Amino acid sequence: MDDVTAAKILISCLDLTSLGEHDSEYQVETLCNKADTPYGTVAAVCIWPKFITLAKKKLKDSPVKIATVVNFPQGSNDFKKLKSEITHALKSGADEIDAVFPYHDFLQGKTSVCEEFLKITTDLCGEHTSKIILETGELKTAQRIMEATSLCLDYGVGFIKTSTGKTETSATPEAANAILETIASARRKAGFKASGGIKTIEDAKKYLVLTQTILGNPWITPERFRIGASSLLDNLIKTIKQGY
Repeated sequence: MDDVTAAKILISCLDLTSLGEHDSEYQVETLCNKADTPYGTVAAVCIWPKFITLAKKKLKDSPVKIATVVNFPQGSNDFKKLKSEITHALKSGADEIDAVFPYHDFLQGKTSVCEEFLKITTDLCGEHTSKIILETGELKTAQRIMEATSLCLDYGVGFIKTSTGKTETSATPEAANAILETIASARRKAGFKASGGIKTIEDAKKYLVLTQTILGNPWITPERFRIGASSLLDNLIKTIKQGY
């Protein structure tokens, strides 16, 4: 696949993200303005819950989805807080929920805690898209990543996502491969989202090609494939302009 073709696909599958500690309304407005490019719209903007209403207003006539994060970034087992965060986000107008898997509990073998988290998240999301962030850099091994992915698939989650971008190791092709191979062999299917440290078309294209190779062309749509990034969009647009 040539870079211009890849860049256009990646724009359509991009979750344009801003999750900085000091994000302001101005930054979110700027992010929303960038979501509609000369080469099509991104799939979603991913922002803190407190900015959902603002983003919804800015994108009211746009097909761009509003994604937000919950249980983020710590991946705790405070399920009262989890319920409150999801409920509030959906009432505010979020279309998609990116929820951090309780990976600390998973690493301690507390499967029942993880199952409760998944049941709460998928039940509350209902028809809204749920994306479960495994934090693969902390799970470390392919075996653990595959086991966590399988558990998520058992609960019918919308997407399996690699990382928060807040830990030392974010998305890697190795982690992506473990997730994708598990999805490919499962009875229940899910979308895949790579996020964390993806800044250039070279970075992003690895995940695009890997997904296409393992799951096939039908997965290369915003409904089944996403890249989460904050600075990637400018590089994709630059790639397209240089290609003409």
